[in-house]
Amino acid sequence: MLDIVLALIVAAMLVSGGIFVFLAALGIVRLPDVYTRMHAASKAGTVGSGLMLFAAGIHALDIAIFMRAFAGFVFFVLTAPVAAHLLARAAHKAGYRLARVSAVNEMRDAERRDAKKR
Repeated sequence: MLDIVLALIVAAMLVSGGIFVFLAALGIVRLPDVYTRMHAASKAGTVGSGLMLFAAGIHALDIAIFMRAFAGFVFFVLTAPVAAHLLARAAHKAGYRLARVSAVNEMRDAERRDAKKR
């Protein structure tokens, strides 16, 4: 009985993680500019990968493997947003423009404020 419940939990986590990863991939293909694509990849990709790592750790039924999966999840959660932020900042400094549907450019506004202070 416990095996069936555990298998259902793992299956639900794998399916939901797969859905998040699919949505991240869909966002990369469908969204209009580099900034929104990066947002989709970092947010949905992190959640999807985390769910899949946890599912693999639970499925193994070994605390050492679960702790490795948890460490991988923590590493991914700590590095993915920072990497996305740095890539977006580099893209902005390189001159990539926001899509026309974007309403606010806070980086441009911050640069203007900094230029006035100098």
